[in-house]
Amino acid sequence: MSIIQQIREKAAWLVFGLIALSLVGFLLMDAFVGRSRLFGGSSTTVGSVDGDKLDYIAYRKQIEQREDQIKAQGYQVNDMMQQNIREEIWKNFVEESILDGIYKKLGIQISDKELNDMLVGSNPATYIRRSFTDPKTKMFNADQAASVIAQLRALYKGNRKNERGYDEAKQFFEEAIPQIVKEREKEKYLSLISKSVYFPKWMIEKQNTDNSQIASISYVNTPYSTIPDSVAKVSDDEIASYVNAHKEQYTQEESRGIAYVSFSAAPTSGDSAAVWQQLINLKPEFASTNDVEQFISRNMSEVGYYDSYVLKSKIQVPHKDSIIALPKGALYGPYLDAGNYVIAKKVDEKTVPDSIKCRHILIKVADKEKGQIRDDSTAKKLIDSIANAIKGGADFNQLVLQYSEDEGSRNNKGEYNFSSTNSLVKPFYETVFYNPVGTKKVVKAESNDYIGYHYIEVLSQKNFEPAYKVAYLARKIEASAETDQNASGLANQFAGESRTQKAFDDNVDKQHLQKLFAAEIQPGDYSVQGLGTSRDFVRWIYGADLGDVSQPYTVGDKYVVAVVTEINKKGTMPVAKARAMVEPILRNQKKADQITKKIGSANNLQAVSSATGQPIQKADSISFTSPYIPNVGQEAKVVGAAFDRQLQGIPASPPIPGNGGVFVIKQESLSAKANYNADIDQARITQQRMQESIIERQAIEELKKVASIKDNRAKFF
Repeated sequence: MSIIQQIREKAAWLVFGLIALSLVGFLLMDAFVGRSRLFGGSSTTVGSVDGDKLDYIAYRKQIEQREDQIKAQGYQVNDMMQQNIREEIWKNFVEESILDGIYKKLGIQISDKELNDMLVGSNPATYIRRSFTDPKTKMFNADQAASVIAQLRALYKGNRKNERGYDEAKQFFEEAIPQIVKEREKEKYLSLISKSVYFPKWMIEKQNTDNSQIASISYVNTPYSTIPDSVAKVSDDEIASYVNAHKEQYTQEESRGIAYVSFSAAPTSGDSAAVWQQLINLKPEFASTNDVEQFISRNMSEVGYYDSYVLKSKIQVPHKDSIIALPKGALYGPYLDAGNYVIAKKVDEKTVPDSIKCRHILIKVADKEKGQIRDDSTAKKLIDSIANAIKGGADFNQLVLQYSEDEGSRNNKGEYNFSSTNSLVKPFYETVFYNPVGTKKVVKAESNDYIGYHYIEVLSQKNFEPAYKVAYLARKIEASAETDQNASGLANQFAGESRTQKAFDDNVDKQHLQKLFAAEIQPGDYSVQGLGTSRDFVRWIYGADLGDVSQPYTVGDKYVVAVVTEINKKGTMPVAKARAMVEPILRNQKKADQITKKIGSANNLQAVSSATGQPIQKADSISFTSPYIPNVGQEAKVVGAAFDRQLQGIPASPPIPGNGGVFVIKQESLSAKANYNADIDQARITQQRMQESIIERQAIEELKKVASIKDNRAKFF
């Protein structure tokens, strides 16, 4: 094992290329060597921030690296995950570009002394602290950190490329340290602006006074619904004028909208019955076979055979109780599990522990970093000699320190605690979970990371419970070729007969199809709301003109034919789009004017009630801290008027246009409730911390608003 392995075992951020350090993601190298190489100067830029360009080749490389890291963890990268990766890397680029400029303007830097303190001093960076903190004592070991980092520095600065550990040293100094610097710079900046907050004591006192206020009012509410919409029509010019006066509230990003019809290619009942029958036909052979693993593989089961025991409490399948109650070798099913039909075969059962403690020594034959370390026979002889030495009374811990190549347990006497859910190589797992306490055994293990021999001792086991080995023959319920062809044929026929928007709409009516709509489709989207994932379909939407009709696109289990109904450019909303939001506001303003005229010169609630035909009502215990009126709803203006001391003693307020109607109120009383538990100092500290937190969260978003950000990614993907 390399000298960096200690960091690796304790911090997954280094094992997988510092995956968790994603603030600036794959832009780290340029923190050392300058940004021009990665971002500058290419005509194939996917975007820019204040002139700082992100080149397509660099962007693509970062995406591929991130995908490779995810695949290395055993996950498949689907379309949605790809989109998330692209968004993450783009977000990192934007934030780094903006913040780097801010750091330069403000003179925010990290000195060598400060960096040293972050690595081995009294204020270590989070990732360093995690790597060199003893899990038992919870104490950071600065000496150990200094020793390991010094070894890495010697390898890296000496450019000793052929020596063991150089790759880890290079990764540490070219990726980890720039990331630590970036994190501290960001921390300094956010601290600088958040600490500018001051929340004075007098403001808390005023808030407490205001919040203790209670009002009672009588009122007449004339709902807007008493005026017909037909007498309060809103013109396009009025909407345009309102939007222009409130542009910030009515901006839009580039988007498009479509209308579409879909033709289902989902499995039919006949397709489902065919899959069921396939399993029925395989059932006799499944019952009689002795080689379950080969049978499952040969028949291409959707669920592979797991040749180990699973604790009863950990089994999560339908009909679990029926399956585990079977005698050995018996079958259950077919039954439905998600999108599969399944037959389960109970292979075996035994009682096993849920957790164990063991110790071991590992001698490697090879690993993925260094390749071949020694030949197999040499490794076997070495592990056998170690086993014999232990049998003869040799000190186990000394042998661990001298020989074991598992850095994760070298400093812990070779000991591990495992639960049954831990991912272990099969020979190791079976030794420690399926053999009794006291077992001492040499086993050979092979994984994606290494090949080697373990000497293992089982020290303790606990929490025993029944466990079962079950084989599952699963077949996915899929549409037949005939089902797919029928759906495809209908979609192609409809598309061929609907080459204009009018023809599209006519054929929808003629064929009694359901026309659906999808709006706010963004240029870089991978999915369409209500339909599913299809980047090709989104590309067509953005390559088409208004009124264009598509050929059929496969989206999920449907064939979709769409027409482009809406093209929205970035900027202020057009009248047609803004109408749905603005029209109710302007209509209610017109109705409020009419209701106010109806009220006229009425100067008390009884007169207002007579003029409007609405009853006088009462609301008690209105709180200054809440905009709600009981049995009415949210009416902030009315609540504010209830506490307006200028209205005290007045028989009726002026008309108040609210959210649901026009109100005229009369203050009946103003009082206050005592607050005996008020802690002014603590409340001030709490409010100040809240404001600091808000500023830290919003700071970068506010910087983005004033930055010149150009996103051209949709042209490349």
